Amino acid sequence: MESPDSLPYQKTDETSLEGEIGGSPTHTESSEYHTLDEPVKDTILRDLKAVGVKFYHVLYPKQKKALLKDWDLWGPLILCVFLASTLQNESSDNLNDGGLQFAEIFFIVWFGAVVVTVNSKLLGGNISFFQSVCVLGYCLLAPSIALLVCLFLDLIFSYSLFLFIVKFLIVTAGFVWAIIGATVFLGDSQLPKRKALAVYPIFLFYFVVSWMVLSKS
Repeated sequence: MESPDSLPYQKTDETSLEGEIGGSPTHTESSEYHTLDEPVKDTILRDLKAVGVKFYHVLYPKQKKALLKDWDLWGPLILCVFLASTLQNESSDNLNDGGLQFAEIFFIVWFGAVVVTVNSKLLGGNISFFQSVCVLGYCLLAPSIALLVCLFLDLIFSYSLFLFIVKFLIVTAGFVWAIIGATVFLGDSQLPKRKALAVYPIFLFYFVVSWMVLSKS
């Protein structure tokens, strides 16, 4: 008579247990991509590539869920720092005043995005808080490009009424493009009867940013 330790089904269970805890990894486990094992350079390049892809989707807003599937706040942070550092008053004599202006603009941008997001959630939006902030932040790309173009025009041409009209049209185009992008990505998250209530704060948010861009340029 065989001992209980030699029963076939007990050997199978023991082998299975050893395979799960200390055995060799399966094909799925060995082929899994571990980001902790990759070099820092590859991690940075991968994140920058992801940010660049999201910038492309903002400029060409066709895929409605492009910014919602894999959201991040790197792009919004970059754009916010760029706007805050560029829009601060360079003619200030006191360095502390410049830092205060940077903080004010930085706060206005992030606080505005948070207020718009909270309003969307209160209206019954079905996306997460950080997804909404991600979309609103990435859609700042159009006003940022408008700011760059206006600053470039200031370096080439002297101030005139015609130059102001041209910059006004450029900033308006960035303003409209930002609203279109945000509406495309966030429009499906609201009930049809509440879309107007959700879009209105978005309009005000990008209007304030565009007004600061036009005032600076």
